[in-house]
Parts: sequence; structure tokens; C-alpha cells
Amino acid sequence: METPLIEFREVTKRFDEKTVLDKTNLTIYENQITTVIGKSGSGKSVLLKHIIGLLLPDEGSILFRGKPFDKMKKGEWNKYRSKISYMFQNNALFDSLTVFENIALPLRQTTKLKKKNIEQKVMSRIEQMELSDALRKYPSELSGGMQKRVALARALVTDPAIVLFDEPTTGQDPIRKKIILSLISHYRKQLGFTAVLISHEIPDVFFISDRILLLWEGKIAFHGTYEELTRLRNPMIDEFLQSLDGLRDELTGLLSKEIFRSRYALTLGRGSVHKTVTAVLFGVSVEQITTILGAQTAMEVLKTLGAYVNQYFVPLGGFSARHSRDRILTILPDTGFEEAGKLVHDIAQELQEKALPELNSIAAARAVAGGCFEILVTAGITEASSADDIAQIMEQADTKQKIIARYQCGKEGSSK
Repeated sequence: METPLIEFREVTKRFDEKTVLDKTNLTIYENQITTVIGKSGSGKSVLLKHIIGLLLPDEGSILFRGKPFDKMKKGEWNKYRSKISYMFQNNALFDSLTVFENIALPLRQTTKLKKKNIEQKVMSRIEQMELSDALRKYPSELSGGMQKRVALARALVTDPAIVLFDEPTTGQDPIRKKIILSLISHYRKQLGFTAVLISHEIPDVFFISDRILLLWEGKIAFHGTYEELTRLRNPMIDEFLQSLDGLRDELTGLLSKEIFRSRYALTLGRGSVHKTVTAVLFGVSVEQITTILGAQTAMEVLKTLGAYVNQYFVPLGGFSARHSRDRILTILPDTGFEEAGKLVHDIAQELQEKALPELNSIAAARAVAGGCFEILVTAGITEASSADDIAQIMEQADTKQKIIARYQCGKEGSSK
């Protein structure tokens, strides 16, 4: 059995008479994104501060690769701490330092790198975060979104093994929230760090999370994947999800997976043996777009697709949800297979002739100089019955995926 990277065993933390963590048990595994959710004031930030050693438990133990913190020698502890980077909720940028100086600060304070090497590492992160134009600016001269990117660049500049994110999207508009989450996911894959997030951005944060921990009244009430979370009928999970505002996907305007699942159950209940519907699974090359053109372009493409899906399908009684970062599933209860195909054709035509060309100017400006980029949108249509669950429908539709719209290197073209 795999040894957890970080483990809490019966950890208790009190502040005066209030118990914030109550014999808490949890595991965090290497090379994953683990997201901690819970109501405000439930102790999420307290939990994060225990991981980095800013707080110590009153009872219980915390382990790194199976070794308790309190058993580590000073050298071992310092080595552990040096592996961790922390992105604060309020960014914690220094107003008197430029963007370059803010990002360079951890390297200057914690390493013995030469000036030239520090400059190379900082410039690499600045280019990755699309901050070149802000190089000599001060935080007060930047937008909230750019400040977040500076804080993220600073958190990653030391090539940490573990990055802790405390509400990384606080105060951002819907597109900027998705961009920041997309950047975290993208650079985790590229740089290979382990991420632990505290976030209220539900359901969007779930799309990038490998595991979810629900902190409830000082204990971990749930740990597992998003799919497991939505399948469980646990009173604490239901109460938490029902307490959230905005269960609709802010970026695309589509339903959340929870609401989609309920709507699907009502529309296509197990008792309706002969009930059939049409399903359409759309896909966008999000990861490829993010790599070449940046997260903002990827989010704009996804937002545009969501708007068209709503425009064409909602008037017909259809309902849709984003089931991963790059997949949108639509159920059409009263639309036949052939009619659905015509609707998808119409969406494809509008995407090809209007939406993707409009995005071209944004995309071209962000593309690597002299490089070629491609934006792909796919769709697969299938019929579903009451015997099929959502996962089966997605599998069926996935086997029928075809490219419906393509924009390549600034030249129009499609494949249907």
C-alpha cells in the first residue's frame, strides 16, 4: 500500500475553548491535487498551517513519508520545510517591490544561487505566467488577476515539491477564477509538485482535483474523488452542497454536476424502462490550448461553447453540465437523434464561422512566436435509456466523437 506523502493521525487543535480540529485523520498523496472543502470557519486554513508547521497540534501527530514531525531532527525538518511553498489568500505581495523582485525574493532568501541563475529562473516563471509586460511594475499597478499570477509565480519559482494554496481565487471574476485553477492544474502536471488547495470555488475546483476532503465539525467527513462525492448520499455532504451558492457553473452558465445528476434521475428514472433520450458529448482541446495559447484563451473557448450549448438546447428542454475540464454533456429528453445531429451541425457552423475567428486575435497574440496553434471542438451523439448511468452515456458518446470545428494557425477549416 502506498505511503501517504502527508498524514494526520488523530490531530486535535484548540483555541481557548473552541476545538477546531477534533481527532482529525487524513492522507495526502504525492503528485496529486487534494482540495479541502468545508463551511467558512470550519478550520481549513488551520489545517493548512499545520502542514507547513506554522501551527502545532495539541494532540495527535502529523507525518511526512511515514515519519512524525516531532521525531524529525532539525536538519530533517528544515529539509522538509524547504520543499514547501505557500500561496496566501491575500497574495502577500510586498508593495515596495516590483513584480520581478517579489518573485525573486524566495530565491534570494532561501538559496545560494548566483544572481544570473536567479534572474533566469524568475524570467522563466514570468514568461510562463504571461507577466512580461508587468516586469518592472509594482503590485498596486496591477489588476487583481495579475497579482494572483505574480503570487503563483513566486510560489513556484523555488521548484517546490509541495505547494499549499489558501483560497487562490478569492476576489476574482469567473473567468479569472477558472484561469487560476487551470494554471494550477497545468503547472502541477508540467512541474510535478503536489498541491493542497483550500477553495470555495465549487464545482469548478473539482475538475482539477484528484481527491477531495470535506472538513466538517473538526473531522474529515469525506475523502475521495468528485465522482464518489456526487454518488454518496451522506447527510453531511448533502447539507454542505445545499448550503453553497452558485451551484451553476459560473464560467459556462451550465448546471453543476449535482443538479445535472438530479435532473437526469427525474427525467430518466430507473422505473421508465422504455424511456430513451438523446445525449451529446462536446469536447474542447483545453490542455493543448492552455499549453500553447495560455489559460485565458482556453477558458474563452470553453465559455463560448457553453453559451452556444445553452442557446440551442435549453429552449428544447435540454440540460447540460461540464463533467470534466474539457467535456460538456447534454441530455435532450424530447429531441430525436437526427434532429440533435442538425442542432450540432448548426452549433458547429456558428463556432466555425463566428466564434473561433473572433478568438483568433486573442489566440494569435499569445501563440509562441512563429509557432502554429490549433483549436479543436468535438462532439459525439448517442441514444441513452433508463438502463444507462451517466458514466455509460459518456463512454458511448466518447466513442462517436468527431471534430466539428477547427481553427488552425489563423486559417479557417472544419471537419465534420
